[in-house]
Amino acid sequence: MKWLFNKNEKNYPDYWLQYNAHFSEPKLTDINSSTYVVLDTETTGFNYDKDRILCIGAVKIIDGYIDISTAFEIYIKQDYFNEKTVEIHGLIKNERIQTVSEEEAVVLFLDYIEDAILVAHHAFYDLTMINKAMERLELPELKNQVLDTMFIYKATRPNTTGLESKKKYTLDELAEHYDIDLSDRHNASGDALITAIAFIRSVHFLVKNKNYTLKDLFNCK
Repeated sequence: MKWLFNKNEKNYPDYWLQYNAHFSEPKLTDINSSTYVVLDTETTGFNYDKDRILCIGAVKIIDGYIDISTAFEIYIKQDYFNEKTVEIHGLIKNERIQTVSEEEAVVLFLDYIEDAILVAHHAFYDLTMINKAMERLELPELKNQVLDTMFIYKATRPNTTGLESKKKYTLDELAEHYDIDLSDRHNASGDALITAIAFIRSVHFLVKNKNYTLKDLFNCK
């Protein structure tokens, strides 16, 4: 009867179970038929354990087009505040914006992303911050596949000197290269849109000039 006391069994909330159900069967996808959720977070700082997410912005790419009509933006109530980051993200403690709890934000975010491929610039940071929020709610980490526009853009660049593999491109550099408007830079929804445009243009180049497949995108490092 030991199975009755299996400590690995958890009673996860319904919203997690509904999210998890999207991964019950593998899907046959390619670059064009896949749904992507391009996201960005604004945070109180850069410490994964101490700092918190202030805002999550995201936009979907469906059939190769950015679906602005379903754009996602949510602000999270804060118990911790870091004045040093205000000059970056422009959010202040008492700004009159509608906020939700961290758990409410996770519920809405999971419902939005489903099993889409997640895309972000320097994705490790954004996804780690989100997974830390999941951890605080005693949930597993996100299950979605992830693409990083920094690595995808790097694959479009010539590596004639051998130094290209070590360079870390900023989102501003991608925007400059693709002539993308930066007026909404450093807010989550604006950065998500900039990232989405850069992603589409980088992927278009790789498909057209290097015959990239979805598998090749995941192999960009």
